[in-house]
Amino acid sequence: MRITNKIISQNSITNINNNKVLENKLNTQLATGSKINRPSDDPVVAIRALRLRTNLNQVSQYYTKNIPDAESWLDITESAIGTVIEIVTDMYSNCTQGAAGFQTPDDRDKILDNLKALQQEVYATGDADYAGRFVFTGYRTDTPLTFGVETEKTYTITEQLTADALDEITYVDTADLDTMTEANAETLGTMEQEISTNQVYRLRLAYENCSADTAPTISFYDEMGNLSTYTPEIISLNSTTQDPYLSAESSAQGVVYIPETGELILSEDAYKTLKSVIDDPATMDVDEGEIRVTYEKTEFAKSDIRPEHYFYCESDGITYNEGYLTGATDDNSNQFISYDVGFNQDVRVNTLASELFSTNLSRDVDDLINAVEDVKAMEENVATLETMIKSDPDNQELKDRLAAAKKANTFLTDKMQKLFEANISNMQGHLDLANTALTATGNRSSRVELVANRLAKQEVNFKTLSSQNEDVDLTEVAVNLSSVELAYQAALMATGKISQTTLLNYL
Repeated sequence: MRITNKIISQNSITNINNNKVLENKLNTQLATGSKINRPSDDPVVAIRALRLRTNLNQVSQYYTKNIPDAESWLDITESAIGTVIEIVTDMYSNCTQGAAGFQTPDDRDKILDNLKALQQEVYATGDADYAGRFVFTGYRTDTPLTFGVETEKTYTITEQLTADALDEITYVDTADLDTMTEANAETLGTMEQEISTNQVYRLRLAYENCSADTAPTISFYDEMGNLSTYTPEIISLNSTTQDPYLSAESSAQGVVYIPETGELILSEDAYKTLKSVIDDPATMDVDEGEIRVTYEKTEFAKSDIRPEHYFYCESDGITYNEGYLTGATDDNSNQFISYDVGFNQDVRVNTLASELFSTNLSRDVDDLINAVEDVKAMEENVATLETMIKSDPDNQELKDRLAAAKKANTFLTDKMQKLFEANISNMQGHLDLANTALTATGNRSSRVELVANRLAKQEVNFKTLSSQNEDVDLTEVAVNLSSVELAYQAALMATGKISQTTLLNYL
């Protein structure tokens, strides 16, 4: 075959171009640090790179976004629970002091003021939020736990209670002494023998100052398994003809409803009937041990808990927590918020308000505050009467009132101290509930921390694998580039010399 100058020239140009392409490739690798610029450079490396980048992006999403968000939510929750524990611990200490007795009225007044302040603060702590989302309100993260201001809004509330909610309380009948003033003290007519102490049966609702227009409905299963109801008689504290605490036995159904205090006072028969309810394990779809009380409330004070966070209720045509009555778990009744923190891994981050404190906490404090204020009011009556008697020592009417007031004060003081004693165990129960919530939150935080540590290692591993797959050895590329550049220059020089020789030089 005859080799012409044109063939020599074309072959030289082709080889020089190939050399230049290789030089450009090495230059690009040296500049970018990457083995490939496009998938066609090395399809195997490209496919492996896509897979590794996808895994790395997922890990980074979990590690840099989901994990910190979950940790922040849990930190806020843990801090708020810690505050609640401190508040309930203070309440417990106040009950212990009250049970031991007060040295002076000032000591008692300090406890009273402290209880009022703590009562306002405990539920306010439940309004803790993270990034504008309330952490204790389940899926309703845009709705605070409590009413921020006094609110008029009608709710029909159904409380689901058990026989444990029934209790026996001491009621001191002070006759007309609670209405005594300096002006009517002499003519009031209350005598010492009219003052008495009584044990009454009670079912306490979650709220006071409930609607007085509609009587509640109490639904329960009797001993025969039949659904029964009580419709209480409404008797106000302001009634001038009936004492609501002493009227249950004479009431038609043996139940009296006091709207101002949110209490249902029971006759002995009604108490025994409700106390005997018990769930039958053979009937899985019915809870015979449940006592349902349905009532209305319209006026809510500042810091009152919003009913939709605790109960089945209706308001403005909206039904909340319908699954509570049916036992359903698929209608957002258990409003647990979980974060994806890893591959097929999620961690619950929220704590429900009902897991931290019950509505009984504020109501227990209400009982203590009312008992202390009753004692204070009676002491003022005693002091007023003693002052009046000093001015009129022979006034028998005033002496009769004083004897009655002193007896009432003795009964009320005894009731107050026993109530402080009883609330030591109540506060311990509230404290146990809060400590359980803190422990659960701490466990979730620990799990998130463990997942974060594992993700950190995975992120390093995926970055290493991705680097090994995509990144070049810069030293090796630099050496190869120098060799290719040298070959390229040599090829140019050789081609230049060869191009100067034609076929005529050989003839």
